[in-house]
Parts: sequence; structure tokens; C-alpha cells
Amino acid sequence: MEGILGALTLALGFYMAWNIGANDVANAMGTSVGSKALTLRQAVYLAAILEFAGAFFVGSSVSETIQKGIIDPTIFEADPMIFVLGMLGALLATGALLQLASYLALPISTTHAIVGGVIGFGLVIGGIDAVFWPEVGSIAASWILSPVISGIISYFIFGLIQKKILYALNPLEATQRLMPYFVFFCFFIATLSLLYNGLSQLNLDLEVAGALSISATVGLLAFLFSYKYVQKIPGSPEHEPPSGFQPYQAVSLEKALHHLQRARLSNQNEQFQSQFTEVFNQVRSLADTVKKNTQITRCATQYHSVEKLFVFLQILSACLVAFAHGANDVANAIGPVAAIFAVLKTHSLQTHSHIPSWLLALGGGGIVVGLATWGWRVIETIGKKITELTPTRGFSAEFGAAITILIASKIGLPVSTTHALVGAVLGVGLNRGIKALNLQMLKEIALSWIVTIPLCALFSIIAFYILKSLIL
Repeated sequence: MEGILGALTLALGFYMAWNIGANDVANAMGTSVGSKALTLRQAVYLAAILEFAGAFFVGSSVSETIQKGIIDPTIFEADPMIFVLGMLGALLATGALLQLASYLALPISTTHAIVGGVIGFGLVIGGIDAVFWPEVGSIAASWILSPVISGIISYFIFGLIQKKILYALNPLEATQRLMPYFVFFCFFIATLSLLYNGLSQLNLDLEVAGALSISATVGLLAFLFSYKYVQKIPGSPEHEPPSGFQPYQAVSLEKALHHLQRARLSNQNEQFQSQFTEVFNQVRSLADTVKKNTQITRCATQYHSVEKLFVFLQILSACLVAFAHGANDVANAIGPVAAIFAVLKTHSLQTHSHIPSWLLALGGGGIVVGLATWGWRVIETIGKKITELTPTRGFSAEFGAAITILIASKIGLPVSTTHALVGAVLGVGLNRGIKALNLQMLKEIALSWIVTIPLCALFSIIAFYILKSLIL
């Protein structure tokens, strides 16, 4: 019987990891595909390598069983096999719900789904008092907090890019000046996030000062490298001979005409009126000349160069998110599997369960297979169906979400990367107005979030009774 349960556990663990790859990996690659920084094929290959590397090399070596902090573990002491069946049911239910969501191209939280599954069999075995409802309440609160916080941060990041770069008189020159600072903060935040969320699993216990100094050093090196790189870009202002008029000159002259007109109307002196009229006509003639000779092509080329520069940052942020996701979220599939094997081996409930390397490889492999087969569905939803994305917008969304996840992890707030990314994309889209958003798609995503925990709990209860009738 234990052999059958072991084989079933491995199969359901792989099935769960497959569905994590099919649904959750869109968090890392969706915006990069939507902004055309990566093709869908490139995103799949890149994410497959980084997700597996994160899961195998930096995945949890010791994982707390998923029931701790959500349901009372003492309810399983009398019969640990009930815990095994409950966990199997939770894996089956969560995998099925994730597969349904992936089929409908809806991004949902893997963490919330497995929590819902655990709540389901906890209610069946121990009743309503067996569930730690305050913990569940904090998870539910993150449904609202994580997308709102990441949306606000991404809104202001993209607003800064718009004001200082896209709306600048010379966008390429502004990018060359400010790009190294964005690179610094990207590397600083990403390294700090990795040190707290990934390397700690290798028992590298860093003090806050040590983590900050390492992150700052990495950021400074990236700053210096990027500063030298952007100055060598072909077509930069200092290497490009001036030719013709620029669009901002036409805009400035139009504003001058407006002010001259107001000045002329405010003074009725005939001598001044004559002088105002002469100057006004000269400026209007100059404005017409500038409009006819404005080099729209050069301006468009500059914006293209700006977006091309941000492609590097967006791909970098996507890679780091994918690596961290593989390292952290593989436990959603493999953590319960390791807990089940610990019970089957010791015939008692264990507070902690060791995860061997081959099990991490199984989880990483399942994530890769799921990404390669069905991952494109949810990637297209996040990248293309919420709002139109460019590299500058995609970077703003990913960086805003990364900051949100880091802050949430330090204050102990349970946060979903899915929710954070969707909220960040929403925040970037709002910079262009409500009409830039696909409200129907947002309604469908919000509804899928609301029903995740209760629906997965229901699926888990059904799966638990089916397994119980077949095995016991």
C-alpha cells in the first residue's frame, strides 16, 4: 500500500508542478512577451532554464509542511494516514483548478490555491475550529493589498519614465543620463530580494547590513557598466550632427503664439497693438516653417532607441523573477510531497520534512513541461490582453511588482506574485487612462481570484472522499 501511495504522491506532485508551470510562470514572462522584448518561443526557453535552475539549485532544502499555520496539526496525531490522504486530495484539487484556469487563460495564485485545498480537508477532518482563520484572513487581505500596492508603485515608476524620458526634449539623451540609475536600482532590489528569498534557503544567514552592502555593490558595478554602455549607442545626441527642426520646437512656438495672443488682447494701446501684430505674424510664419520641416523620423528613431534600451532591463527583470519563482514556488508542489513521504516513512506527523535533490529536480522538470505545453495561454493574458505594453511599460510593471514582493516578504504579508504582476500591469495601463485597459478581462481575472480558495477547498473535499473510499 505504501508503494502505491508513494507512486500516486509522485504523480500528483508532478501534476501540480506541471500546472504551476502552465499558470504561474506567466508572472515572469508575460510582460516581456506583451512588450515584444521576447517572442513567446524565446520566453518559454528562457523561463524553462531559469525556473529549473531556481527550483533545483536554490529550492528549499528544508520545507515546513503546508498545514502549519493554516490548520491545527494536532487533528492528525491519532491517524497520520488521514493527513496523507488530505494532502493528496489537496494536490489533486489544486492541480485540477490550476489546469482549468490555464485552459481559460486566467492567471490565479498557486499559493492561494494550495491554501484552499488544505482548508478543505482541514474542515472535513477537524471542523471549522480546526482552521486558523486569522491567517486565512491575512491571505485574503493580500488579494486587495498586493495588486493595489504594486499598481501604485508601477504607476509612479512609469510616470517618472514618461516625465523624465518619453516627454523630454531629447528622449535619447535623457535615457543615457537616467538609464544607469534605473540599472542600479534594478540590480539593487533584485539582489536584495534574492538574498532574502532565495539564498537563505542555502543557510546563508546574512545580516541586514551585509545584504544591503552586497546589493549596493552589485548595483554600483551594474551602474558603471551601463553608464559606459549607453554612451556608445549609435545615434546619440553628442555624436549626431544637428539637422532640421525638431517636434518640440513646433510645440514651443505654438505656446509662444498663444501667449502673444493673450498679451495683444490685454493691451489696447495702438502702438503696442501694431508691434504685437508684427511680432505675432513673424512667430506664426516661423511656426509654419518649423511644422513643414520637422524631422518626425528622427524623433521616432529616438523613441525606438529608448525602448530598445529598456528591452535589456525588462529581460533582466524577467529572468530574475523566473529564477526566484522556481526557487520559491516549487515548494507549493514538492513541499506537500516531501511531507507525505515523511509520514509514510516514519508513520507519524513531522513538523519539518527534508526535500532531496531528486525531488527538487522532479518539481523543476514538471514546471518546465507545464510551461512548454500550456504556459503560452496565461502568458498572452498578462502580456497582451490587459493593456498594450512596450519595454518601458513592461519594465515598470515587473520592477514595481518586484518591489512589492520584497516589501511584503520583509513585513510578513502573504502576497501572491500573480496578483502583484496583474496589479502592476494595471497600474502602468492607468497612466494612459481607463480606456487603455481591457475591463472585461480584468473582471474575469478578479472573479477567478475571488473563487480560488473556496473552489479549491470544495475540490479538495471531493478529492479527499474519493481517495478515502478507494484506499482505506
